[in-house]
Amino acid sequence: MDRLIYTAMTGAKHILEKQATTSHNLANATTTGFRAQIDSFRAVPVVGAQLPTRSFVVDATVGSDFAAGPIQQTGRDMDVAVQGKGWITLQLEDGTEAFTRNGSLQTSENGILQTHDGIPVMGDGGPIAIPPDVRVSVASDGTVSAIPTGFKPGATTVLGRIKLVNPPEESIVRGDDGLFRTRDGAPADVDGNVMLLGGALEGSNVNVVSAMVDMISLARQFEAHMNLLKNVESNETKAAQLLSLTG
Repeated sequence: MDRLIYTAMTGAKHILEKQATTSHNLANATTTGFRAQIDSFRAVPVVGAQLPTRSFVVDATVGSDFAAGPIQQTGRDMDVAVQGKGWITLQLEDGTEAFTRNGSLQTSENGILQTHDGIPVMGDGGPIAIPPDVRVSVASDGTVSAIPTGFKPGATTVLGRIKLVNPPEESIVRGDDGLFRTRDGAPADVDGNVMLLGGALEGSNVNVVSAMVDMISLARQFEAHMNLLKNVESNETKAAQLLSLTG
């Protein structure tokens, strides 16, 4: 019975954690460029001289689902979607790089190209500055150009090029802020094969139906673990009664 208590108790605990992950994925089903989180379970034996038969469950996070999400046309000049594999590079406050698939861009009050969360987009040599009174266009290779909007439109001016990268999926991890980074914190190399689609955004790759089915399945698994613990308690109570009678 002791073995069952360890397995059922830790199993129920980590089922709740996986339920939280599934709920988080479901809550981000409409978040632009979101990548679903994936969890898995594994059994680990308890180490100790008196505990050779005990084991408990560990929630081993596999990582993220890097499948592409649906492309949604917006018609907005500063909306871009990454086609296929690849990432848009951002520059964080501490100078390090982070990666995102959310291509909903805007210009800050200081004229810096940034995301809707206010994080500057990394260019060839740093953030890309946008002059006032211009219309911004982003080419498929990430080149950012400015077109004057005055009465006498002038020639198109190239302002910079968005740093597009494609590091190996196993070498990047998700941070607490939802952005991805390399495991060692090193900058990723520019990949000329990464292309952008203008006037569009990539939706979340969360499958709502699958997530709902997972939530129902996890709820039933949690209930089964609770029933196992109740059975253990009942068996121990009956065993104690039998021992008291024989004593």
